[in-house]
Amino acid sequence: MDLGELERQLAHVTLAPYIVRAMRLIDVPRRAGSNMFRHQMSTLAILLDYKTVDPVLLKASVIHDLFEAADGLPGVTREAIECIDGDGPAVYALVQEMTIRFVDGVREPKSQYLSRLMESGTDRARRLKLADRISNLVSLGFVNDRAFVERYLQETRTYILPHAAAIDPDMHRELSDLVSNREHGLKIWLPEPPPAI
Repeated sequence: MDLGELERQLAHVTLAPYIVRAMRLIDVPRRAGSNMFRHQMSTLAILLDYKTVDPVLLKASVIHDLFEAADGLPGVTREAIECIDGDGPAVYALVQEMTIRFVDGVREPKSQYLSRLMESGTDRARRLKLADRISNLVSLGFVNDRAFVERYLQETRTYILPHAAAIDPDMHRELSDLVSNREHGLKIWLPEPPPAI
């Protein structure tokens, strides 16, 4: 798709109200530095880079972590999202699909969440998860916690990569390259600590 066609298809996608909701995440820090608002914008940019024109998917990308990271803040309610525009109900449903669940006050294990999303999630949710994971892997290069980095890379290899090629071969290639790059970085920048004496 050339830029002219991309512009034509995106001409009527209104993101501003969703971006304003996402600004609730400015004060929510990330392990790699920066904040959750910038992560939402990065995820949107990745989808645009892959020529995504689905307005529901783009709008949901802007607030995909809102209910996990800012639940309970003003404007972070089902009603507030669903009334934004005609896409609001579908955007809310997609964001909820992307959100880790709590059942009887118990948080869904990350492995169960990723398996649920990648094996039985909607096409939109699976594509959004790939863009989200690309953004997170880019940021992972700034994380100094070796155990966290190793765990995150293993999650990606186990739960994301086996499904990614069927969703988008180009995103799969980028994810694979990022995983390899981060694994190489572990050897250089975060060497294993010496054994305890």
